[in-house]
Amino acid sequence: MTLATAYWCVLIAALLPYVWIFVAKTGAPKYNNRNPRAWVAKQEGNYKVQRANAAHLNAFEAFAPFAAGVVLAQLGGVDHGRIALLAVAFVALRVLHGVFYIADVAMARSLAWMAGYACVIALLVLAALNA
Repeated sequence: MTLATAYWCVLIAALLPYVWIFVAKTGAPKYNNRNPRAWVAKQEGNYKVQRANAAHLNAFEAFAPFAAGVVLAQLGGVDHGRIALLAVAFVALRVLHGVFYIADVAMARSLAWMAGYACVIALLVLAALNA
């Protein structure tokens, strides 16, 4: 794997929140694009919409540290194959996180979150050790 692989993973991770919000918006009738946040707030009892929206928000939260980890690892001279491997693992785990979130599989969701965050921590630690 090359550094380009990691960069593609950054792009995928940047787009992933929009996958989950698409699931939320198509998960109930009468989606209101004029006031989408109020529409989501009114989806009491529609747990699929609420979980998809939560996955959407969590994907945004996870993106910045991941992107920073990839960039800092690259700038720090970390082996490009290692960066790419961690980036691919992160993206795969984040996809699983969203799927588990929407499916309401809490333990698997939490494990996917922790493993994905471990990838970010590894990127940042490797960057610091190589700087």
